[in-house]
Amino acid sequence: MALPPWPTRRTSLAPVPLLGLLSGAGFLLSGCEGAQSALDPAGFNAREILFTSWILFIGGAVIFLFVMALAVWAVLAKGDRFPGARAWVIGGGILFPVVTLTALLLHEFALARRLVTVAETPALTIEVTGYMWWWDVRYRRPGAGPEEPALRSANELVIPTGRPVELLVGAADVIHSFWVPSLAGKMDMIPGHVNRLALLAEKPGLYRGQCAEYCGAQHALMAFHVRVLEPEEFDAWLAARNRPVTRPEDPVLARGYDAFFTQGCQSCHAVRGTPAVSTLGPDLSDMGARAGLAAGSFENNVGTLAGWIASAQHLKPGNRMPSFNVMDGETLRALAAWLESLK
Repeated sequence: MALPPWPTRRTSLAPVPLLGLLSGAGFLLSGCEGAQSALDPAGFNAREILFTSWILFIGGAVIFLFVMALAVWAVLAKGDRFPGARAWVIGGGILFPVVTLTALLLHEFALARRLVTVAETPALTIEVTGYMWWWDVRYRRPGAGPEEPALRSANELVIPTGRPVELLVGAADVIHSFWVPSLAGKMDMIPGHVNRLALLAEKPGLYRGQCAEYCGAQHALMAFHVRVLEPEEFDAWLAARNRPVTRPEDPVLARGYDAFFTQGCQSCHAVRGTPAVSTLGPDLSDMGARAGLAAGSFENNVGTLAGWIASAQHLKPGNRMPSFNVMDGETLRALAAWLESLK
């Protein structure tokens, strides 16, 4: 039996591929701005890197189109030989790459120099150490000796606008990579070695960073935030961080304070001004002020804090925080409320 002829009339579904392409392009472009985008610079380093990227993108596109035009010309040209073939080979195949690559190399050297010298005399030095899977942060005064205790935090950096900041990055276990696209490029964090990254933030805001080197099962849940403040706000924030934490008078918060010690949380964590001084886990002195919880895995609030305390191994399997699912509900909520009050 003969098959019916293939239909030639276009159906109403024909525009679907075009709509799909347009929606896909819109989805991709939606990632070009925001708290973690290299195309939305908020600092000197990121802006300089983006400028160089545009040079490469636009230059590469122009060269590609030019080469494709020459290929079409060669195919469609009449005669056995491409006109001026020797000149095109020497000019386009030798002279042009040498001149272009030399210019890009000189530009890269100058760029690297500018990025390094932006913080030759830093107003602030911050030590960042990568762990599986969180970030230890220590602020040091310029000129402070090694015996002077550092102001310690975790999973969030706070820096001022307009002041050069020096980051000293390293790792305690495996190789990590520090990357906050809106402020700077990537910097490897290598065990036993300290790398230097200079920052100069230009716009206040909250910017998200990410570990950019695969470091284990929870690599995707190893993020952090950089909070950029105006200089006056930063000075006030720094002064507030030096105040010790005391036992609260509110009965609910006091119950949470007591639960922190009765449950043994001080064995791993520190809270400034209290008997909790351990450095095994993240410092919790300003826990309530951080934008994220569990190294940027969740939004930070009382509910997620309580959920994290009770089910840390369920929410982020393999991390070093055990699940404390033995507390009654009121004690758990009180503990989470006290941690959220540490600002």
